[in-house]
Amino acid sequence: MDAVKVDAQRITYRTAGTGPPLVLLHGAYEDSRVWERQLKDLSSEFTVVAWDAPGCGESDDLVDGAGTLGEILAGFLATLGLTGGTQKPHVLGLSFGSVVALDLWKEHPEIPATLILASAYAGWAGSLPPEEVEQRYRQVSAELEKPPSEIIPVWLPTLLTERATEPMKAQVASLFENFRPSGMRALLAASGRADYSPVLPTITVPTLLLYGAADVRSPLTVAEDMHRRIPGSELVILPDVGHLSFIEAPEAFAGAVRRWLHAHSET
Repeated sequence: MDAVKVDAQRITYRTAGTGPPLVLLHGAYEDSRVWERQLKDLSSEFTVVAWDAPGCGESDDLVDGAGTLGEILAGFLATLGLTGGTQKPHVLGLSFGSVVALDLWKEHPEIPATLILASAYAGWAGSLPPEEVEQRYRQVSAELEKPPSEIIPVWLPTLLTERATEPMKAQVASLFENFRPSGMRALLAASGRADYSPVLPTITVPTLLLYGAADVRSPLTVAEDMHRRIPGSELVILPDVGHLSFIEAPEAFAGAVRRWLHAHSET
């Protein structure tokens, strides 16, 4: 585990490999450990960087006045020397991480070479009915007052399908066991009611949308709406898997990402 300072904020991350840079942004209640398999699978050809978002893993909680999550990510990438060069980073955002990726595009469109938005939303408010946004916001707010043992059984069926193995379930459960309520509370306040739908038509870099066919949190109606709104985007649907498609079908997920990176990386 490595760490850098972005202004006053300590951000931790994992990295592996050499080649064109690929940045991995995890979802809510998670941290960079969720990408363990992808760090192995993709590092033979790419420099893979997986951050702990502010408030997650070993990173500091979100600091008041530090800027948006996209601005913090931009500072993180600049500190690592991944901006301003001839080889721009590919940015892969999963679920909540897709919102961070969209905010990066909004604030610093010069940074990403491409976007890969997996199990993505245009923010809850940009992709879901208002009543569902408020239901999810209230649910997470209430959960932050509870122990992980009460949260895990509620979330697992929405993240993985019935086909998921016990080791897959254990991997996800271990992440939830270590989340920090203070960190999640700040992230919820910063992004829980975000609406990035106006940003989608402005995206001019190649964009891959990657969804599980059985995702109940970001259903295919959301995927199709994102695909329709982002000019020239490509939609790939992985069969028989849910929200965490990269855990249930790691080889298919890595294959789709690798194909995309080969097609859009400078040689």
